Amino acid sequence: RTPATMARGIFIAGTDTGVGKTLVAAAVARMLRARAIDAAPMKPAQTGGEPDRARPGRLIAPDLEFALAACGLRPGDEERALMAPWLFEPACSPHLAARLAGRSIEVAKISDCLERLAARHRCLVVEGAGGLLVPLNETETMLDLMRALALPVLIVARGGLGTINHTLLSIRACREAGLNVLGFAVNDAEPAGGGGELARTIRQDNPRAIERFAQAPLLGDFGHHPEIARSPGRAEIGRASCRERV
Repeated sequence: RTPATMARGIFIAGTDTGVGKTLVAAAVARMLRARAIDAAPMKPAQTGGEPDRARPGRLIAPDLEFALAACGLRPGDEERALMAPWLFEPACSPHLAARLAGRSIEVAKISDCLERLAARHRCLVVEGAGGLLVPLNETETMLDLMRALALPVLIVARGGLGTINHTLLSIRACREAGLNVLGFAVNDAEPAGGGGELARTIRQDNPRAIERFAQAPLLGDFGHHPEIARSPGRAEIGRASCRERV
């Protein structure tokens, strides 16, 4: 995409949780920075926050830290708070994590943080949480947030059996919400396992079928990378992992 298209940012959405949005978001941000575009990551609603070993009692946003490491960025505490305005420890849906903390996620706060970050950076790479219809609070979903931010969307999908339906539904939902879908990326977050020749044929054909039925381009295809796991050290390997895949 041209720099003009990316002037404000891009929203990295997923067909589900655990499909690899973080890897793709980090790779996109790193790619833009390699092209001299001042891109910065944002994770508006982070659940599964991890203890900050350097500062007991505080949490870090692992998805954000992975992307920051991939980009070689070290923002201060104030900017990190803008990048991850809603951060909770329980690894569950954002609405439930917030409720357990006695809070409620506000889309207006996310929009304000995005505008403040946009004043500092040319392009923001915003990563969603879960799928499009995961609840943010008692009345709004991730799709409502995407509509409020009005950023062009990149959909991240699994590569295996079932992904055609999930991806086509996600693309349709975005378009019906008035969002610009730039395309989709396929990521094998889990190892392919068995299945033999048929499984390989399915994996090869799925992106082609999605392109044909959605009339949306395949913008990236990521294989399985076992070195990228959800662990306290995950952020530390972000830079090396994304360097190999951009």
